[in-house]
Amino acid sequence: MRTQRFWGGVFLAIAASIWGGMYVVSKVVLEVIPPLSLMWIRYVLAVIALVSLGLLRRESWRLPRQYWGLVAAIGVIGYIVSIWAQFLGTALSTAQMGSVITAATPAFMVVFAHVLLRERITRQGLGSVLLAMAGVWLIVGWSARGPHSITGGVVLFVAAVTWALMSVLIKKVPSSVSLLVVTVYALAIAFLLLSPMAWLQLHHVSVSQLQPFKIWGGLLYLGVISTAVAFFLWNEGLKRVDAATGGIYFFFQPVAGSLLGWLLLGEQVSAAFWLGAALIAGGVMFAIRTA
Repeated sequence: MRTQRFWGGVFLAIAASIWGGMYVVSKVVLEVIPPLSLMWIRYVLAVIALVSLGLLRRESWRLPRQYWGLVAAIGVIGYIVSIWAQFLGTALSTAQMGSVITAATPAFMVVFAHVLLRERITRQGLGSVLLAMAGVWLIVGWSARGPHSITGGVVLFVAAVTWALMSVLIKKVPSSVSLLVVTVYALAIAFLLLSPMAWLQLHHVSVSQLQPFKIWGGLLYLGVISTAVAFFLWNEGLKRVDAATGGIYFFFQPVAGSLLGWLLLGEQVSAAFWLGAALIAGGVMFAIRTA
């Protein structure tokens, strides 16, 4: 059981760190490709990568009928509403502001896990969330400036709530059903629903705009690494720990996002970053010790 929790934590931490880099990469790619179109391209690449992995693993692609509604909810809530809100919020703000999503996601995961899964809210679990949230606010700070940043913050808050709900819904998938198959079908549903609007937006993007290495390299990162790999690791990690504890690992995202924003985009990182990172690490360690 301890080994399961350990590897669950490792998978969740890696996935969250990858998503921290996603905000930096998407900030660059969004200068050329609109948010919905970027999601669509991202899912095309992710489905190709995950289906290839499924074929190598000889997965059974059959999904019992009673779980299709749950998979559709995961696709719409998590892979359309939440990801679109993440991209749009990041486009309206900064990579660091994009990572503010993590300030709310774990807290809402605790709430949704209590309501939907009947998981008990413990004082230790709530304390670890609050400690890590304090670290996030120190890292991100009250940096919003102007109406666009304010709008971006509101949109990112929507992303936080919907991603928390999606993460808890994944816990309702029984262990007998492959999470790789669930992820592929949920992404495919999102891809199909996004296709009409994405095609309309792509007509305004010229081929020459996609040629720079940073654009197509960014697309590969977003599609293969931050979607196919990270979604799979996040879902596998959640299977091994309870939803409330799993949410704590989301706090690795602002550390990676803020640090990479500083290194690659020249965004300012103050001394509060290191203090915030220490608080986040303390919250994670507290959650692990009390799990």
